[in-house]
Amino acid sequence: MSLAAEPLIELDGVTKTYRRGTLAVEVLHGVSLAIRKGAFIAIMGASGSGKTTLMNILGCLDRPTSGRYRLGGRDISNLDRDELALLRRDTFGFIFQQYNLLATADAVENVEIPAVYAGLGKSQRQTRARAILASLGLGDRLDHRPHQLSGGQQQRVSIARALMNGGAIILADEPTGALDSTSGREVLALLHQLNANGHTIILITHDPRIAAEASEIVTLADGVVVSRTEGGGPGTGDPGAIALPPPDPQRSVGAFTDVAEAVKMALRSLRANLFRSVLTLLGIVIGVGSVVAMLALGDGAKQEVLARIQAMGTNLLLIRPGAPNLRFASGSVATLVPDDALEIARLENVRTAVPEMGGAVTIRTGNADYQTVTTATSADYPLARDWPMARGIFFTPDEVKSYVPVVALGQTVVDNLFPRGVDPIGRYVLMNNVPFQVIGVMGIKGATPFGSDMDDAAFVPLTTGSLRLFGQRHLRSITVQVEDVSAIPDTQDRITQLLIARHRTQDFQIRNMAAILDTATQTQNTMTLLLGSIAAISLVVGGIGVMNIMLVSVTERTREIGIRMATGARTVNILLQFLTEAMVVCAIGGVLGVAGGLATALMAERFGQTALFSLPPVLLAFGCAFATGLLFGYMPARKAAHLDPVIALSAE
Repeated sequence: MSLAAEPLIELDGVTKTYRRGTLAVEVLHGVSLAIRKGAFIAIMGASGSGKTTLMNILGCLDRPTSGRYRLGGRDISNLDRDELALLRRDTFGFIFQQYNLLATADAVENVEIPAVYAGLGKSQRQTRARAILASLGLGDRLDHRPHQLSGGQQQRVSIARALMNGGAIILADEPTGALDSTSGREVLALLHQLNANGHTIILITHDPRIAAEASEIVTLADGVVVSRTEGGGPGTGDPGAIALPPPDPQRSVGAFTDVAEAVKMALRSLRANLFRSVLTLLGIVIGVGSVVAMLALGDGAKQEVLARIQAMGTNLLLIRPGAPNLRFASGSVATLVPDDALEIARLENVRTAVPEMGGAVTIRTGNADYQTVTTATSADYPLARDWPMARGIFFTPDEVKSYVPVVALGQTVVDNLFPRGVDPIGRYVLMNNVPFQVIGVMGIKGATPFGSDMDDAAFVPLTTGSLRLFGQRHLRSITVQVEDVSAIPDTQDRITQLLIARHRTQDFQIRNMAAILDTATQTQNTMTLLLGSIAAISLVVGGIGVMNIMLVSVTERTREIGIRMATGARTVNILLQFLTEAMVVCAIGGVLGVAGGLATALMAERFGQTALFSLPPVLLAFGCAFATGLLFGYMPARKAAHLDPVIALSAE
């Protein structure tokens, strides 16, 4: 033994004090200790002597309250959490009394854990893990999970994990305490072989017989070193060394590797708690499905309403009688006359100006009679309203001038007056007991945005209707069709000025159909947003459920977190793992929710609702699910990432 060589580990006056509120308990009282490289040293003491606390400090699981700790000549007393994690990852290997293996992972996956946090590629990790397990006599147990292994085999897996990243310093905490005598001797033999390979072995025990296996024995009592003696172990250079594969220097630390491993761990965790995972998914599925279905149905309703408004024409100005402040203007206000329409038609950018008057009229033919809204208008009405004929013709300007008693019927009126298969063209009907000849059937328009049937109508020449049906000259409205929609505001101003000049007052109202369309669009957008917002509430509730389950998961898996920290996981690794788990849950729920939402919208469409399917709402809903995982998963993930390794390892 060369005492002149610089120690690998050097403690100088190290103390450790635990505080519980105002109570301070000092466990280590100025421990000074030097451990050379390649030593096999046992730290022995009774329960409460401070040996476990000393081991935690030596293994960088904990920090000393005061004093200096030098490792390889580097003072590490004041390193932060992540710097200590890197030291544990690259320098230390832990062998625990209770093995501390992950129950859901097989032997190879358990051994791989330190290399995952070291950034070793998957194939290199598996190759090295298999080789180490085989060298420890577990070549036929590679795919076995902990419950399928004996205690001795589980401890061998724990030893293999300690060697995965090299394990220059092996910290064995009561490694034989949970084993029978035969398995215990095998584990001690392995420790001797590892020491022969050049590993520094620090054995923590309360049993003098186990401590005697070491080359040196340090005895603790009441937090101080009371003796340091030579043991009966064979020391370094034992010919029974294990042929271990050398550490793989090729490491590929990267965000993609970390995320891929985090997703793998997340899926394993979800499988381990399948029923709970399904319940967690349910909230996200309902939330995302509601958003997708509501937006599809809302957009469908919006499209239907806008289509109906557009069917009425968007290049129109509707002029109605009554002052602008008169809320309910109608044809009973006698301010508009046919000459107004003639003068408006002469203005620039006006294609046609169609006068309209009308009211309810009873139409009879044979034994059938039907009451409908009849409009007396000019020959340009189909042009202004973009309303083609289904059969026959519309009346001509000459027929308007000649007071000809002809009528064009809407399809609803035809269906109510004439039997199926009977052609109404050329037949006579009585309108308020005045005979009119049917000359045409209007094309089908459908319902207005307000639900009324546009096909429940009849049209007669303006002159004929004024004289023989309504007995009046004032108009119900004037419909103005413009040439250039972009110039509608200017045209509206010119019409306003013209009518004021003619009437010497503003006794009319002008409505811009393009503006009505914009208003309807904004209204429908608001309704769609409202529907989506209401549906999003269930997504928030689902997110709260995810956070709750993740908090429970962190509590249940505290020991697993401690194991990962002991094997080199940094704060970001634990944070990424649990955050990824939450996001994986929400992503799976998002996919299922999108499918369910689309199916719901399709079903509603079969029952007569209009649904509009487009990619943006689907992406929005899925993005919201993903964001929900990120938002509601952060708090549990942060809690897990900031656990104290020592406290986490001691959790039951």
